[in-house]
Amino acid sequence: MKKLTRLGLVVLCALAPASAFAQREPPARGAPLEQPGVSPTEIQRMFDAYALLQAQDQLKISDDQYSQFLARFKALQDVRRKALLERTRIVLDLRRLTTDAQADEGQIKDRLKALLELDARSGVDVRKAYDAIDQVLDVRQQGKFRVFEELMERRKLELVSRARQAIRPRGGL
Repeated sequence: MKKLTRLGLVVLCALAPASAFAQREPPARGAPLEQPGVSPTEIQRMFDAYALLQAQDQLKISDDQYSQFLARFKALQDVRRKALLERTRIVLDLRRLTTDAQADEGQIKDRLKALLELDARSGVDVRKAYDAIDQVLDVRQQGKFRVFEELMERRKLELVSRARQAIRPRGGL
């Protein structure tokens, strides 16, 4: 019964932002309509909820550990996601600057420096998030968690690959 309650809590946490997103005002006249379906952000939230349930099962997380683990696991995911978004922005800036023949080299150097700083800062933030998780888990669970994360990353890549294959038109070049 407790596991079922947790499932409901995780799904609610994952979908609450999506439902708030769905309650926005309709687009202005002449604005492009959004494509129906699930946004990449919603898919990521659903996968995160799935990963949390799998972590609970794989790591044998006790009821006492669960609430602390939940908050810390979500914090780790948020740190990673934030760093990835910022990194993507910087790389896009670099792409724009390096393809522009008129771009100032100083701007490119600034973006390169920002990328190095981000990598250093995000590495520290991820380490802190792992330390927080490790405070909740015993040593065996910590080891299982590292293996679990690798398996979840592979699973995510497999799902993305399958989704891309399903989208591709069949029979053509």
